[in-house]
Amino acid sequence: MKFSLPSLKTSRPSIKNTPTPTPAQHTAPNDRPVRLSYQVIMECGIIWATALIVAVGGLLFTEATLKASGPDGSVIANAIPGESDYQSGVSGQPGSNTDNGNTQGLTGDSATYDNQVGDRQLPIYCVNTDKKVVALSFDAAWGNEDTMILMDILAKYNVKVTFFMTGGWVNKFPEDVKYIAEQGHDLGNHSLSHKEMSKLSEAEIREELQAVHDKVKELTGIEMDLFRPPYGDYDDEVITTARDMGYFTIQWDVDSLDWKDYGAASIVKTVCNHKNLKNGSIILMHNGAKYTPEALESVIKGLLDQGYEIVPISELIIRDSYHLDHTGMQIAD
Repeated sequence: MKFSLPSLKTSRPSIKNTPTPTPAQHTAPNDRPVRLSYQVIMECGIIWATALIVAVGGLLFTEATLKASGPDGSVIANAIPGESDYQSGVSGQPGSNTDNGNTQGLTGDSATYDNQVGDRQLPIYCVNTDKKVVALSFDAAWGNEDTMILMDILAKYNVKVTFFMTGGWVNKFPEDVKYIAEQGHDLGNHSLSHKEMSKLSEAEIREELQAVHDKVKELTGIEMDLFRPPYGDYDDEVITTARDMGYFTIQWDVDSLDWKDYGAASIVKTVCNHKNLKNGSIILMHNGAKYTPEALESVIKGLLDQGYEIVPISELIIRDSYHLDHTGMQIAD
């Protein structure tokens, strides 16, 4: 007895020769599954493609949020306070305040200094205070053409600020370093060679900080204790190592974006209307940015008009017992 297998090939009616069905007509029974299968495949393909586009777009947006180009074309990381910019570090390293998973604050005589938030170490982005004060800070790494202009404007309004200086800048402009100190401004450490600190070993981190520290002390007699990581790049080991060396690690919660060269008016608007501007804010500027000298006086006026007093970071931060919240706000215990 012979059996013949049914054909797997489904014939579709010719579009040319098949009339359009009327409501009283129906398509052939073996034609509907074929049409349905094509429709399902197409719809699934569209859904998967859409999901892929959304996922890739989300990753690109996150990367763009956390990184931006600096004045020298390099990358600024962790510039925006928030959960997404925290980087994990290694617990149990020298200078760390973690031991076998237990949180321990770095302790002095009776004070506790705790930068631990969850399972991560954070720098100071701003300070919780009832006083209407903010801090202006300038990163100095790319030149000194405008430094004296900035100094004159600051002197005009009797405003004291904080300058974070790289080792290269200190070595190149020692007289500027001494003048800034003589005028009563803070001197801060911005590392020796402006590297991404999270990519360095503990020994390399120490070398980057100590070299600048020693040079500034030689020039001015000042023992610096404020450190800003280049590009805002840090991890747990960077913060704990800096603290072990006697440094507070400082970020910012208001970025002037002066390094983007949008113009003086843009800098003033960005700072004075910033959504994060509040009591205890730390404002980021650069001494070598193109439009900063033109914008600085209006920035100062705008802050004063809002009732803020401008103080150096050394006077803003809490030096006794404190802890940080998840945004990097320093809070007194």
